[in-house]
Amino acid sequence: MTRLQHFGWFFSRGFGPQAWGRADYRWGYEWYRPELYVQAVQQLEQAGLDLVILEDALSIGNPSTIDLRTRQAYGGPKHDPLLLVPYLLNATRHLGFTPTINPVATPPYLAARQAATLHHLSGGRYGMNVVTDVASSRHFGVPPLAHDGAYDRASEWLDVVTKLWHSWGEGAYLNDTETWHFADGSKIDPFQHKGEYYDVTGPLNAIPFDDGDPVIVSPGGSPRGIAFAGANSEVQLAFAPLNVSSVAGYRQRVIDAAADAGRSASDIKTLFVFKPEIVASRDEVERVVAASANPSDAELQAILLGQSSDLETDLTGLDWDQPVNPDEVFGDHVSRGSIKGLLAGADAFENHTLRELLHRHARKGRAADRTGWVGTAGDIADYIEEFGEVADNDGFIFSGDLHPTTVHRFLDQLVPELRHRGLLRTEYGDGNLRANLTEF
Repeated sequence: MTRLQHFGWFFSRGFGPQAWGRADYRWGYEWYRPELYVQAVQQLEQAGLDLVILEDALSIGNPSTIDLRTRQAYGGPKHDPLLLVPYLLNATRHLGFTPTINPVATPPYLAARQAATLHHLSGGRYGMNVVTDVASSRHFGVPPLAHDGAYDRASEWLDVVTKLWHSWGEGAYLNDTETWHFADGSKIDPFQHKGEYYDVTGPLNAIPFDDGDPVIVSPGGSPRGIAFAGANSEVQLAFAPLNVSSVAGYRQRVIDAAADAGRSASDIKTLFVFKPEIVASRDEVERVVAASANPSDAELQAILLGQSSDLETDLTGLDWDQPVNPDEVFGDHVSRGSIKGLLAGADAFENHTLRELLHRHARKGRAADRTGWVGTAGDIADYIEEFGEVADNDGFIFSGDLHPTTVHRFLDQLVPELRHRGLLRTEYGDGNLRANLTEF
């Protein structure tokens, strides 16, 4: 039976040069000004999406990759997305915004206070995408941690943030204009937290929320990352192969992790990152797919540069006709999930040359037969509808830069098709981001 699903937008390039490398850049928007993003998010709200997740990277790279990451503005510059959020909130009424927040860079008291402020100002439309990147530690004078240690730190960080949000107990905030008694200090908790990573004293000097805490988003797909999501998150940003078994299995792991933490399946939505290529006709699908089978060396080089930026590792000097040895090539700062992404679904590094892996990244397939994600709006809607019915999927996060031309390229034909099928909301309720996520 067809049912509504949740949709969002992953602002995947972060607060940096939108549309760089495409003719769209010549529209003349100044990427460092808010107008570009305001126009784009107003269209996303018109489309009925629930939230925008704002990617961020704190570092422009290590010395060997700075040029790679800046030459095509792929990994930098990036301005702070938190400071863009008030402009976006002011331009919208229903859409939620969850900028990336890193415990390495933002102490728990500061994060709690900023979140409380924006949550109140927005009527409950603010949230946090909590990441555990450790490669940026060197910029903050913080020792780098191993993968699981970074999650231990993030868990403690979020525990303290939450305790600060709730340091004003029930009945502490009075706002009594008859007696001019603003608050009952005896119900405000000046707690002291002394943990492995943080030494923080409460309370927070911000009043409590009437409509639930800010929404927590998390992106980690490792066992430790999924356990973190199960215990803490309202949205799991899922990067996974988009087939029925993978989607159903991933979602079940998140639900199991929530149950292990004493939560229910309804407490968390698993939304899969999806980047379809929507074209006007089946003939155009065939043309695009056929062209991708024979990429030029220039196209492969562009893929390699992008992978080098994502992996913070210069891959351009490797022999394309030899396999990649990940133990020799990648340092500890590179996530295992990102390294696995270089395989593009291949079985193992030793069985494929780098050139073969690049070809796998270049190769496109048809949405209609599930070999890829090139299709008409109807093809993509078929896929979304199928995964809601067969895999009981909660929804999808479209991924792209936050440029009006990108938004329209994705959604102009798809939104009417999804609404016609009853898959995408046609109106918002009266609640905030949390209410929108739990409405169905």
